[in-house]
Amino acid sequence: MDWYGIIKTTIGILAIVNPLGAVGTFLSATENQPASTRRKTADTAAITVTVTLLVAAWVGETILHFFGISIPAFRVGGGILVLSMAISMLHARPSPAKQVPEEAADAVERQAVGVVPLGIPLMSGPGAIALVIVESHRAPTVPERLLVSLCIVLVAVVSWTILRLAGLLARRLTRTHINISTRLMGLILAAIAVEFIASGALVLFPGLR
Repeated sequence: MDWYGIIKTTIGILAIVNPLGAVGTFLSATENQPASTRRKTADTAAITVTVTLLVAAWVGETILHFFGISIPAFRVGGGILVLSMAISMLHARPSPAKQVPEEAADAVERQAVGVVPLGIPLMSGPGAIALVIVESHRAPTVPERLLVSLCIVLVAVVSWTILRLAGLLARRLTRTHINISTRLMGLILAAIAVEFIASGALVLFPGLR
């Protein structure tokens, strides 16, 4: 994996994690928390994202093999999931694959909101896990897998920074700014999803070539 691959992977993971889109939920879930507890919640969310995606990167493919799921089939299935999330993002609305309204309402009542629902499934949900597993499959050697892990850590650091600055961002950014960012991320995700679906379908159905 070269620098282009690192940048591409980092942007792809960042697009689907979309920490800027999680700012609203974070502020709602931590509204009654003191500043120190809110910072700890941001720390917990970032750690949850890191651990979840690193486990997916190193163990995800093994789990697929255990259940007899081929990578091409997973590419198609994961691509469809990521595409559905990208379409929701293009419409600037939360994807049901990440969080349903009942989970958002329940988040306010939870103490460990940094883990659920902020870390899982809002930021490191099924789509992010699928993306990381596919990217890890493209990095079969240990050094390349470590670079994928580096991309995950970079995304987690960006997510942590955004959540730590959530109050300031909420005052400086309007809903329109966040929607524009979400739509741009959705466009990137849509392109990644189509690539996943096409590459997986070509292996599953060689006659399409």
